[in-house]
Amino acid sequence: MANHKSALKRARQNEIRRLRNKSLRTKTKSVIKQVRAASEEGSSGSAMEELNSAKSVIDKAAKKGAIHKRTAARKISRLSKLVNKISV
Repeated sequence: MANHKSALKRARQNEIRRLRNKSLRTKTKSVIKQVRAASEEGSSGSAMEELNSAKSVIDKAAKKGAIHKRTAARKISRLSKLVNKISV
């Protein structure tokens, strides 16, 4: 365990950030599953709605640093491709 005052503070901050990042990553995985489930059903309307909400969640996670910006772009791209395939 840390001994210096600044190191103790850094440890506290890291723990808070770890929990925040974990929450954001879990939320991201959940919305991706929702988009995939909506596309499995074949209804393009609900899949588009789920995709729009997923884009928002993924972009926010990237903005806050929970996931890398290129990872976010890749996930959004793959989901968009999946939804566009069923809407055509």
